[in-house]
Amino acid sequence: MSNYFSIGKLVSAHGLQGEILVKHSLGKRSTLKGVEAVFLEERKNSFIPYFIKEVKAKGLDQFYVKLEGIDTKEAAQKLLPGQLYLQESDFKEQAAASSPLALLGYTVEDAHHGTLGVVEEVIEMPMQVLVKVQIKGKEALLPINDQSLVKMDKKGQVVHVDLPEGLVELYTG
Repeated sequence: MSNYFSIGKLVSAHGLQGEILVKHSLGKRSTLKGVEAVFLEERKNSFIPYFIKEVKAKGLDQFYVKLEGIDTKEAAQKLLPGQLYLQESDFKEQAAASSPLALLGYTVEDAHHGTLGVVEEVIEMPMQVLVKVQIKGKEALLPINDQSLVKMDKKGQVVHVDLPEGLVELYTG
């Protein structure tokens, strides 16, 4: 089974030919060069491939995408609002190394509790980044900011953190 990573949101239908404006978090201007298909989650963990006809960049964090089989504004609107996903191999090629999204798939290690889990989702907030991990079967949102981040091991794909006292216990009971 492939891993799918959310790269952004389908924002709006554009024009009459079914183009869709996407706001992405890849951390760099992108036209998804080399990517054949993107995925939309129709139901929980059920990803449907859509083949790319054309992508046009619009600024640093947006692009217009034309998908095969989506030829009218109405067809494009049926896909809204939604998240746009890439398979893991395409995601790793497209995301900037400095982008917070690059943390997907990394293991989180806390200075006091050891290995906590693998980053399943990255949520960008104005002053910090939150990462979603499963700790002992429970979903936990952990802050990655100047105070909590100790170091990042890109080669080993590990985020070393020193989380505030009591935060992990809040999730683990």
